[in-house]
Amino acid sequence: MLSVDLEQIRKYNVPGPRYTSYPPANHFQPEISTTFVVDRIRANNRTNRDISLYFHLPFCRSLCWYCGCNTVITRNQSHSANYLQYLKKEMDLISALTNPRRKVTQVHLGGGTPTFLQPNELRRLGDMVREHFQVDPAAESGVEIDPRRLTRDHMEALRDAGHNRISIGVQDIDPTVQAAINRIQPFEQTVQTVEWARECGFASISIDLIYGLPHQTVSSFANTLERILSLQPDRLALFSYAHVPWIKPAQKLLLPQYMPTPETKFAIFKLAVETLTQNGYAYIGMDHFAKRGDELEVAQREGKLQRNFQGYSTRAGADIYAFGMTSISQTPDIYWQNEKDLNRYCARLDAGELPVANGYALSPDDQLRRETIMRLMCDMKLDYPAMSHNLGIDFTSYFQQEISALGNLEQDGLIRRNLHGMDVTASGRLLIRNIAMCFDPHVGTATREGVYSRTI
Repeated sequence: MLSVDLEQIRKYNVPGPRYTSYPPANHFQPEISTTFVVDRIRANNRTNRDISLYFHLPFCRSLCWYCGCNTVITRNQSHSANYLQYLKKEMDLISALTNPRRKVTQVHLGGGTPTFLQPNELRRLGDMVREHFQVDPAAESGVEIDPRRLTRDHMEALRDAGHNRISIGVQDIDPTVQAAINRIQPFEQTVQTVEWARECGFASISIDLIYGLPHQTVSSFANTLERILSLQPDRLALFSYAHVPWIKPAQKLLLPQYMPTPETKFAIFKLAVETLTQNGYAYIGMDHFAKRGDELEVAQREGKLQRNFQGYSTRAGADIYAFGMTSISQTPDIYWQNEKDLNRYCARLDAGELPVANGYALSPDDQLRRETIMRLMCDMKLDYPAMSHNLGIDFTSYFQQEISALGNLEQDGLIRRNLHGMDVTASGRLLIRNIAMCFDPHVGTATREGVYSRTI
C-alpha cells in the first residue's frame, strides 16, 4: 500500500501543468499558418512512424457543471450526422498527405460524449477510419462512455467499429453529489455498462472518478470506492476537480459553501490512493491506476510507457493526428490545434482548408525538455548517461541548473539520487508534476498568472 503524507501534499499543492504536452497548450501561438502545418505534415510523412488517431466528438445533451472539456450542448440529434460529414472532409485532407505505409496503432474517441452519436453513426465512423488509414489489427482503440443514455446497441456498434477499450465516466455515485454537479447517474447504469462491455468482449474497462466535488466527504467517497471496486475495472482514473471558473463559467454554479475544504480534499485523496493500492492497483502516476499485470503497468516496469494528450499510453513512437473541433495533433517538431468554435471549424473545411487555429513549433531545446519530462513522468526516474545517449547531449551539463535545484525535493524525500541519476520515491510519485516542473523554465510566470490548476 502507498502511504500519503498530508503535510507533504499541503506543501507542494501549487498550480502546475499536467504535461500532456511540453510546452503546454497555453503556449500555442495563433500566428502559425495552415501552410506551415501542411509543410510539416508532408515532412513528417516521409517517415514510416506509427500513427495515433484522436477524434473529438463534442456533443452532450446536458452540461455537467464541473466539466472542463470543450463541448457543444444540444438535444438536436441531427448535429452528429452533420458533424460526421465534416470529420470525413478533414480526413480526406489529412489522408491525402499521409504516407500510406504508416500504420494506425491507436485510436481514441473523446469529447464531449462520443456515445451522443447513434449506433449506426459510430459504425460509420469506424468505416471512415478504415477507408482513410491503414489500421493495425492489433491497434489499441478506446472510447469514452457516458452510461446515462447508453444502449446495448451503442456498445455493439463500438465493438463493430473496432474499439476494444472503454473509459466510463462516473465521477461519484453519491446522489447528493450527482445532483450538485448536474449529473444524475444511478449506480445501476454503471453496472449495466460494465456488464454490456464484458459481454461484448471489450479487452479493458477503465472508470473515471473525480475528488474535490461539492458535498463529498471521506465517508461518502469511501462508499464510492467500495462500490466501484466491486466492478473490478482494469484501470481507474482519479482526477482532481480543477476549479477554473474564469475559463469554464458553468463552474460558478458549484456553490462554495458545499465544496470540500482543502483538508477534506486532501483526506479524500489519501483515502483513494491508499485504498486502490491496497486493493491490487499499481499507481502509474498523475491520476492513473492499473491492475498489476495490466498492459499499462507492465509498460511502465519495462520503460516503454508514453504520455500524450490522451494521458498515459503504451504505444511508443506514434504521431498524433487529431480530428474535430479543438483537437490537438502532435508530431516530433510541431503541435497544431483545430478551431475551437464549431461554426468556424466547419467553415474552414467548407473552404477546403485544414481548420488550424493555433500551434507551436518546437525548438531543439523544447524537444530535449519534452523528452526529459516525459521520461521522468513515465519511468519515475532519470538515468543521466542513458539520457545523454538518447538525446545526443551531455545531460548533466545541459541541465546542470535544473539538477542542482533538486536538493529540496531530495531533502523532502520525493527523489533519491544515485550514481547514474535520480529515482522518484513512492511519495514522489504523488507529486510527479512538481518534480517535472523543475525542468520547465516557463512554469514560474504561468503559475503566478493562475493559468494552471493545482497539482493535487
